Amino acid sequence: MLASEIIKRPLITEKTMQLVEQENKYTFEVDKRANKIQIKNAVQELFDVNVKNVNVINQKPKKKRVGRYEGFKSAVAKAIVQLGEDDKIEIFSS
Repeated sequence: MLASEIIKRPLITEKTMQLVEQENKYTFEVDKRANKIQIKNAVQELFDVNVKNVNVINQKPKKKRVGRYEGFKSAVAKAIVQLGEDDKIEIFSS
């Protein structure tokens, strides 16, 4: 897989921004088939940073209902990536 196929998009919420400020950890939505080593290499290639640690969260599909119609939210894999002390990713600092 290509690096651009592994990293789908950054996740920017209040909680993830606190992780960026306090612990230098960045959160991304990633491909469900990617493992930690592939995610680490993709982040290093795309953003030119040094990755120390990768944690992956697999979120199961959730049942949702709107009126009488039922369906599921899609399953998502999230990666929390901890960078080296001097590294930053600019898309999170806007």
